[in-house]
Amino acid sequence: MTATATPTDDYDNPWKDILTHAFPEFMAFYFPDAHRQIDWTREHSFLDTELRQVVRDAELGKRCADILVRVMRKDGTEQWIYIHIEVQGQRDADFPKRMFTYNYRLYDRYDRPIASLAILADLDPGWKPAGFDLDQLGCSHRFRFPVVKLLDLAERLEHLERDPNPFALISAAHLYTARTRHDPDARYRFKRRLVELLYRHGWTRRRVLDLFAVLDWMMRLPENLEQQLWQDIHALEGAQTMRYITSVERIGRRIGWREGHLAGERTGKREGRAALLAMQLSERFGPLDDDARARLDHAEITLLERWAKRLLHAATLADVFDEH
Repeated sequence: MTATATPTDDYDNPWKDILTHAFPEFMAFYFPDAHRQIDWTREHSFLDTELRQVVRDAELGKRCADILVRVMRKDGTEQWIYIHIEVQGQRDADFPKRMFTYNYRLYDRYDRPIASLAILADLDPGWKPAGFDLDQLGCSHRFRFPVVKLLDLAERLEHLERDPNPFALISAAHLYTARTRHDPDARYRFKRRLVELLYRHGWTRRRVLDLFAVLDWMMRLPENLEQQLWQDIHALEGAQTMRYITSVERIGRRIGWREGHLAGERTGKREGRAALLAMQLSERFGPLDDDARARLDHAEITLLERWAKRLLHAATLADVFDEH
């Protein structure tokens, strides 16, 4: 198999999707010390409204996957955790300042200490900032934050593939994506192997679909290799008697769209987005009423994408459609 180019990689939405769907596993894999201090028998909640208020006050460049989450510690105290994932291919001198700025703005607005944690997914082995310092006329400020560099996991790829934590697989996908930037055939082989692993850990259908969405978004392939991969997935699911991935793929193909990979006119893409979102909303909140379906039928693709992002954290169907 040969191909001339690999599509541009995009890590934004899938990182945030899987982080919110599997937050305890995220903490256990990347920040085990912090994970041990949290009482996971108590519910954790994502504070999108609070984070958006601070973001509006301090636009500091692209944030690839920022979340703010409330957890309970084992000592009975409440803790807010700010998570930042930085995806870029070079050093950024402003990164430590951004971490500091969001930390103190959140503290200033809500009068509570904030634990700031960072994931660096860049490819520069010599760059791993973990603090920000200010000194002026004897007045000093020292801000330190835990940071995980995905590139540091490169020597553990075989272990990552065996690890049952879903973020081990996500980390492996990121590293394989970086390794195969100019080798689409190799990327196809790695992606196929990771898809096979989705069925070996006994994960639920929802977990398999969530993880596949991340792999599919990260590891873009040229169209000919993409088609070959889908043939492989059909065969794999036939052998496993689990129609997880291809059941969703068929919805996209029936109406001429599957995000990021299937060509088609804008109308087809809009209809595909609407159909997929309708399926997700129905699974989350139950059968949709006529008003909800009418909204989906008439919404432009940008509005559908906005609703799809809200679905990650919405408690009710009304929260998804709320434009205020």
